[in-house]
Amino acid sequence: QHGRVKIKSTAQQQEEKRKEREKKLKIYVAARDACFSKRKEGVCDDEALQLTQQLLSSNPDFATLWNYRREILMHLETDEVQKIYETELSFLESCLKMNPKSYGSWHHRYWVSARLPQPDWARELSLCDRCLSLDDRNFHCWDYRRMVVKMSGVPVDKELEFTDRLIGSNFSNYSSWHYRSTLLPLLHPQSPEPPSPSHEPSQPSPPHSPQTHSHRLVQNAFFTDPNDQSAWFYYRWLLGRGMSMSFVSTLPFLFSYEIIFILSFSTLTLSQICDLPPGTISDITSEHNLTVHWTEKYTHRDCALYTGRTESWCRDSATDQELFRSELSVEKTSVLQSELQSCNQLLELEPLNKWCLLTIVLLMRALDPLGYEKETLAHFQTLKEVDSMRSAYYSDLCSKFMIENTILKMEYAEVRVFSITDKNLTTLCHLDQLLLVTHINLSSNQLRRLPPQFAMLQCLEVLEVDNNSIENLEGLYHLPKLEEVLLKNNKISTLADLQPLASCPKLKRLDLRGNPVTQMANIESELAELLPSVTDLLL
Repeated sequence: QHGRVKIKSTAQQQEEKRKEREKKLKIYVAARDACFSKRKEGVCDDEALQLTQQLLSSNPDFATLWNYRREILMHLETDEVQKIYETELSFLESCLKMNPKSYGSWHHRYWVSARLPQPDWARELSLCDRCLSLDDRNFHCWDYRRMVVKMSGVPVDKELEFTDRLIGSNFSNYSSWHYRSTLLPLLHPQSPEPPSPSHEPSQPSPPHSPQTHSHRLVQNAFFTDPNDQSAWFYYRWLLGRGMSMSFVSTLPFLFSYEIIFILSFSTLTLSQICDLPPGTISDITSEHNLTVHWTEKYTHRDCALYTGRTESWCRDSATDQELFRSELSVEKTSVLQSELQSCNQLLELEPLNKWCLLTIVLLMRALDPLGYEKETLAHFQTLKEVDSMRSAYYSDLCSKFMIENTILKMEYAEVRVFSITDKNLTTLCHLDQLLLVTHINLSSNQLRRLPPQFAMLQCLEVLEVDNNSIENLEGLYHLPKLEEVLLKNNKISTLADLQPLASCPKLKRLDLRGNPVTQMANIESELAELLPSVTDLLL
């Protein structure tokens, strides 16, 4: 047995580790209590500075101690301020080695650098380089680097070269791609034409411009690794910045004996009812037309109520931006068509690549949403098959595009009937574009609800939603002209689900066939009490 190392049992090792942890904990707690006591007494001396250093060296995420340490440092500031804070920077480097993503350490370093009389920004940039070489997604370091770059005046093109190096070593560097998206607008404050492909020198961007270089860089990235999403996100930003697409709602309004102005503010719709002055209209056979002039800031609109009519409506002529797309110049169209061709070439090599498919869909939407409708639907079907975990997202996005296309067709035809049937719709949007519609048909889709925004549709008279999966009618509140609701083969199961219809005074026809609620006892008498205006009830 002599001369042989004794092997300790697992139990013995665990017990020794436990005792060591307890010993360290007692030391830590004692130092912490001493710090709290000193701060409570307002003591800011060297001993307090050493105590906070001892604690933060083992736990750099103790925010209260960083606050106390700043109080101490400001109290100890003398003629040797530079030396004090340079020492503090060295201490912070040891903290960052322990936890490179410590909120407290980076925030404190920012504070120290701001107080240094003669900061060494080259040293700080070097520190950022080292940290990002270890973890290129350390967003604390990225934030700090942006501050250093701003304070030291590093040229934007130098920072672009820095992102080039990081992306060159790792195409999947989200942070570098994002950083580029903040740097390019600094070089081009005005939104430029989209980046021109390098093989088309006749396009706006010079061969060696940052815009063209970015385009070449991102194309190299997704052709090299088409399954990496970071480059695709940047690519969509790069194209989208040139498109400058903004979608603005049209502003329809109508009036009868009362004037109803319906204004669209983003997702909020405000309806205001204004009574006409007494005697303005004596009866519907008035011999005079009535014109209402409405002025808001620099916008002027007229709406005329003609002789013998009880109501009228009007809307501005919709612009391309209001029709879910921007007007494209010849140059932009050429660039987008070239990009679409490149993505289609990649799709031939990678037919099941979801990022390529989705980008193609978006390019088609920008170029010609109606002309590419068939191809768009086919691509969405493929997307749902190859990326089944996000099938619901693709269904909702496809629904949104189909609704936009239908509204586009309505605008061109100037009709007041909105119909999308058997298109697998899963969601409804852009209802603020349908304020003057009188008839909506959404039958044979996959809708589960009618959103609250339905209350905007004050002109709606007929709603068809047969063969869906609708569970309640929360959106059908206070629709003054609603006369027919066709709900055959849905999932309405209780009277409470139908309660909103009680607020629709003109409702006459209701079809509930194929809904669970029809199996309730005394359903007919219950509905008669809930909806006394309904004279044609189908159960």
